[in-house]
Amino acid sequence: MCQWQGCAEPAPHRAPMGRGREGQYFQFCVAHVQQYNKTYNYFDGMSDSEVEAYQKSAATGHRPTWTVGANSMAHGRETDPHHHRFSEGPGRPRRPGDPFGLFNDGETKPGAKRPDNPALGNMARKSLRALNLDDHASKLEIKTRFKQLVKRHHPDANGGDRSSEDRLREIIVAYNYLKQAGLC
Repeated sequence: MCQWQGCAEPAPHRAPMGRGREGQYFQFCVAHVQQYNKTYNYFDGMSDSEVEAYQKSAATGHRPTWTVGANSMAHGRETDPHHHRFSEGPGRPRRPGDPFGLFNDGETKPGAKRPDNPALGNMARKSLRALNLDDHASKLEIKTRFKQLVKRHHPDANGGDRSSEDRLREIIVAYNYLKQAGLC
């Protein structure tokens, strides 16, 4: 039955009850749902600034947002007062270091070893063996060894002797794999 006062018609149409009662509906007949919809205003009773704030919040699904690229570190604050990893004295934040040399233009300090990496795949291990290196070789050691082996096995360095051509090909393939995998 239609919930419009004084109407006894069938009520197959739903109409929202209003702000603060989301998910609740009136049941109206066709004539009364049309009349209700003509005057319905979700924002009725809200000031202009409240409507604007609601609309701005609705753009993000009413979830909190942050400026892109900004976080507590960007503003000189730590999120955990007991975690001092990123600070150098009061109010002086620093960026986290790169203890494994992953983000320093591909170079590792001479003598620096790559940390144990149990996830190092078989192909990477095989490629390191082709360059006569162990699993802990630094980026600099890999590049240096590659250059040494290419000079040693290149036909131009051997007076045109092509006997070590297969070994040279193996060295180049191994180095290209390590390079593609980001290990050198």
